[in-house]
Amino acid sequence: MYDTQITLTGWVGGEVTLRELAEGRQVASFRVACTPTRYRDGEWIKGTTSWHTVKVWNRLARHVAASLHSGDPVVVHGRLVADLWEREGKPQTSNEVVASAVGHDLSHGTTTFAKPAATVSDVEPLAAPTVDGAEPQAA
Repeated sequence: MYDTQITLTGWVGGEVTLRELAEGRQVASFRVACTPTRYRDGEWIKGTTSWHTVKVWNRLARHVAASLHSGDPVVVHGRLVADLWEREGKPQTSNEVVASAVGHDLSHGTTTFAKPAATVSDVEPLAAPTVDGAEPQAA
């Protein structure tokens, strides 16, 4: 309910990796490069590129893996999540975006949408509402 939502526009920085997990779940991950560009004194100036790891789950993971390729312009929307761990006794932090929506950035070209045939595994029921009344999350 109080998650940090973020929208990125950038370029896919490598091929999408799709993995099968337990119970038939899938997760796909890819990197997005975002380079700010500003127009100053009659010329375009590129800023420092930032790289972001994006993860997507289940049906969206399968669609992303089938649709995105290295170098594609992309728009990603989702939750910003911090992953915390220790390495050699020192705390480490990594941020990633768990995407709820991904698509080609049409300001850079065109694309064609194709709706896949529905399968039983594409039906993802919502989880039961939580006791505190928070919205249910998709599985």
